[in-house]
Amino acid sequence: MPRALILTGDAAEELDTMYPYYRVQEGGWDVDVSSRTRRDVQLVIHEFDPNSDAYVEKNGRKLPVDVPWAEVDVERYDALIIPGGRAPEWIRVDPDVRRITEHFFARNLPIALVCHGAQVPAVYGLLKGRKTACFPPITGDMENAGATVIDAPDVVDGNLVSCRGWPDMPQFGRAMMELFSKSVNPASA
Repeated sequence: MPRALILTGDAAEELDTMYPYYRVQEGGWDVDVSSRTRRDVQLVIHEFDPNSDAYVEKNGRKLPVDVPWAEVDVERYDALIIPGGRAPEWIRVDPDVRRITEHFFARNLPIALVCHGAQVPAVYGLLKGRKTACFPPITGDMENAGATVIDAPDVVDGNLVSCRGWPDMPQFGRAMMELFSKSVNPASA
């Protein structure tokens, strides 16, 4: 059975995390959640409030962690998912997060980026020359990293699938599973 790895941490957006988590399982994949430690991750819920210039945040569910970043054997996984929220801004400084992310890019394995998730490969220079979607306020960051930002709910560029955030989940989920399925069953391509 193919296996995906979700690379995340505290303050990951709940829908950005849980929708792909369940969607890959629905598609017949196993999925492991990886964070700094085995402690449950505190997810957050971001909502848009007309009385606020930015999104507002409240605590969401806790997500159990299967494997700490330092113990991830990248050879066990067929695809990588990096959800958004605030987690990407701090997890990207960890050397094991870099090791894991670079492995999937170097081997051209499927990678799904949700919302702010694009911040992780961007900081390592991995989005240079690539097309990606992202949360609109970080467009400049992605462009400075050499990416071309596409304002769409399901941007596919080779082994990379991305979206702007949780409102894109229906289109993104279909595109993600199509890309993931082709990677483990090339005859369906």
